[in-house]
Amino acid sequence: MAQLSDDCFAFGGPMMSVDEAVAIIAARVAPVREVETVEIAQADGRILASGVSAPLPLPPFTNSAVDGYAVRSRDLPRKHEAAFVVRGRVVAGASAAEAIEPGHAVRIFTGAPMPEGADTVFMQEDVRLDDEGKVVLPEGLRTGANVRAAGEDISVGSAALPAGQRLRPQDVALAAALGLTHLEVRRRVRVAVFSTGDELVSPGASRAAAQLYDSNRFMLIAMLRRLGCEVSDLGIIRDDRDALAHGLKKVAGAHDLILTTGGVSTGEEDHVKSAVEKAGKLVLWRMAIKPGRPVAMGIIAGTPLIGLPGNPVASFVTFVHVVRPTVLALAGAAQQRLIAMPVRAAFSYTKKISRREYVRVTLHRADDGALEATKFPREGAGLLSSLVETDGLVELGEEITQVEPGQSVGFIGYASLM
Repeated sequence: MAQLSDDCFAFGGPMMSVDEAVAIIAARVAPVREVETVEIAQADGRILASGVSAPLPLPPFTNSAVDGYAVRSRDLPRKHEAAFVVRGRVVAGASAAEAIEPGHAVRIFTGAPMPEGADTVFMQEDVRLDDEGKVVLPEGLRTGANVRAAGEDISVGSAALPAGQRLRPQDVALAAALGLTHLEVRRRVRVAVFSTGDELVSPGASRAAAQLYDSNRFMLIAMLRRLGCEVSDLGIIRDDRDALAHGLKKVAGAHDLILTTGGVSTGEEDHVKSAVEKAGKLVLWRMAIKPGRPVAMGIIAGTPLIGLPGNPVASFVTFVHVVRPTVLALAGAAQQRLIAMPVRAAFSYTKKISRREYVRVTLHRADDGALEATKFPREGAGLLSSLVETDGLVELGEEITQVEPGQSVGFIGYASLM
């Protein structure tokens, strides 16, 4: 398990910016050490433990990029079309029986290896056959057209996949194209998740009139699993300092990260802070972010703890900007910067300076073809419908105080956050 010092997340400022939080996490959280070997069919979403060098070039041989006719470049028609005798036929998976003869063409198909001496291919759509069965080739084709050279994609021995890559389907495809059957990956990050609060019950349990069904825990578990984590669902721990402290100590040694939701504010019934101080050491982060300012971070027996707010939208937003980079750092993955896409605001908004805010929006196509962002009509960090009925978040930087309709703003889609 990860073993961090008690002052790993120490920060002296009164309010931490989002960028400062991510920088501290990336610099001070060590990745899990254990490495395992998996079949490439099971590698999607895993973190590559060591870089992959290409054991062969891609493509491994020079081949035709189209169905057509292969010729020698020295025979290319220069000023007018010319007819060529067709001798030979090469299909994908086979090799030419003999080298191409001067002034001749070879019928060839996509992916088939080029005959010896041929270096240019005419597309079959651009040629015609005359009455004698010769192929008539137009003038003006450049040397090397429609040919894929050996190694033009990746040369042998070059870096194909870097260590720390969070493997995607296209990465798996590249590994397969290189003939690899297995990849070395970091083991999955193990995360313990629980909610706090006497007001919560799990779905399916008996609910009193003043209680709510716990939703945050299931949202966080789903988000963690999309990041490739192994998740232990610890349920709900009641608002009791000793019970919380006991629960934290119990799970710390078997997990790489402890994640809680609720109870991190400064109210009399918010017990996470005192429980963490009893079980380990807490550095309470007050991040300059809305929604989601109260975020707790601490260390329990060398295991990092993150306490997220209880409001679901605040929990979602702070997960993206605190938990996600922590998980990536623990997994040994390169930090994946969230890049906002410029869209046009179709709303007005006022915010405080020196605080980053995230506005829930829906995208639509305006009459002029531009993408416009429409703000969810209601405010409130407790509105789950505002996450369900929107497409993503408009990110408003610390220096922005006002948004007007027609202004360009940065949009981050929900799909890019997991």
